[in-house]
Amino acid sequence: MSSIGTPPERYDVDLGLLGATRRISSAENEAGISVVEHTLPPKALAAPLHRHHNEDEVSYVLTGEMTVLADDEVSTCPAGEFVVKGRDVWHTFWNAGDEELRFLEIIGSSDFDDFFGELAEQMDGRELNEETVPILMEVSARYDLEMNPESVPELCEKYGLRM
Repeated sequence: MSSIGTPPERYDVDLGLLGATRRISSAENEAGISVVEHTLPPKALAAPLHRHHNEDEVSYVLTGEMTVLADDEVSTCPAGEFVVKGRDVWHTFWNAGDEELRFLEIIGSSDFDDFFGELAEQMDGRELNEETVPILMEVSARYDLEMNPESVPELCEKYGLRM
């Protein structure tokens, strides 16, 4: 990947089970589009139910399968396919399969790509639990992202996942 001028700061972080590597920053193009590569191990929930108010997300699955819950509808996206997670839609996703899920998250029109680096810095390697939920909520609020951490236990139990 080459960039004209000074490339923005990259990150390669782990947020619990979800890996996040910024490949293209929204600062690198006038459209404000960013690309973050994510990894997620088998039987893992990526995030609590959440919704974005400023950006759309388009995921392109590279390996494995992504299961998405959006507006109470569950669907599965195999490798080589796209899934759109639009703004203002409550959603989450997970890896229900037996192999690692790897996908590109194309984030439209915002600085949301900074979220993952900031959250990882604030969490400082700690898992999401009662003590760290306030950190998640504080960082999420700065990005106009609503989170429902109470959804995690039910999602994990219902779909046989861990987070």
